[in-house]
Amino acid sequence: MTISGADLPWLPLNNGTKIPPFGMGCWMGEAGGGKVVEDMVTSALKVGYRHFDTVRVLNALLSGAYVVAPMSLMVQAAGYDNEEHVGAAIRKSGIPREDIYVTTKLWFDHGGRVRERFDESFEKLGLEYIDLYLMHWPFVEKDERVLPPDESPTLIDTYKEMEKLLETGKVKSIGVSNFSTTTLNRLLPHCKVIPVTNQVEVHPYLPQHGLQKFCESHGILVTAYSPLGQPPSPEKQKAVPALFSDATVTALSKKYTATNAQVLISWCIQRGLICISKSANLERMKNNFTLLKLDDADMQILNNLHKEPGKHRQLIIYQSSKPREAFGAKYEWLGWNRDAEGNVLDDE
Repeated sequence: MTISGADLPWLPLNNGTKIPPFGMGCWMGEAGGGKVVEDMVTSALKVGYRHFDTVRVLNALLSGAYVVAPMSLMVQAAGYDNEEHVGAAIRKSGIPREDIYVTTKLWFDHGGRVRERFDESFEKLGLEYIDLYLMHWPFVEKDERVLPPDESPTLIDTYKEMEKLLETGKVKSIGVSNFSTTTLNRLLPHCKVIPVTNQVEVHPYLPQHGLQKFCESHGILVTAYSPLGQPPSPEKQKAVPALFSDATVTALSKKYTATNAQVLISWCIQRGLICISKSANLERMKNNFTLLKLDDADMQILNNLHKEPGKHRQLIIYQSSKPREAFGAKYEWLGWNRDAEGNVLDDE
């Protein structure tokens, strides 16, 4: 049995708004490739996608000071700073604005200038409003230095400024991204407005079961990015096979006469997660948008896949000049109990 992503009911958020459970990630492209992004969004709208997840990334990442591994995820400014191209495609589509959901994010190098960065994104998108604005990371960079958790502006200071944005009417909901139970516990006691979602890396190698349970206990939905996983660095591929070609995933795709991507995306959706995938290829867009009804037994197989030796790990390594850091933020600050290669050492 299959179902089109267009037929999935929108999920209720804790503030009374609703969100499409399956979205298109727009963090792709190449230098000078704005047309690639605009064409991708235009094609996705024609297929039936109504949720678009974008971001504006500035400064050090785009200058090469930080490296995102695997390198297939490393993009230039025109590919990552793509809000204007996403907005252009939406405006040209003729689809009513209320039928489309747009998420964008506050990058960590804002140095406390939250309203300024939001206004830049709002202007770039050129839409009547933004549906969801996320704090991209639970730390702040100021004057080219990543601040420790207790140094102002903190993640709490940042979120309080985001709460003020709701008063403008330019954004309907706010949330967070890459937060762990540790950083959520740091934030939540100070919230006037509970985040509607927490967007994190989720796939069968990093299922985030504990984090999902914690978030749901606070009325926060989890959004999965990189649901198809990403291969580890080339020298590690023999030790840790890529999730996308995992034998178990492949066997399930054969059972359902489907693609590996359909299996992985369907697993996310059936868990009650919001799922953000990406592709600029029209046929893959269509295939990914056709979801499966996985048997309970097969859901359990995927739920427990991370328990196999060497598989409980993140597959995106945000490298810095020192090990066990993400863009200069220590894993301890992030609440990540993982080694330098991304292997989860214990439940977080």
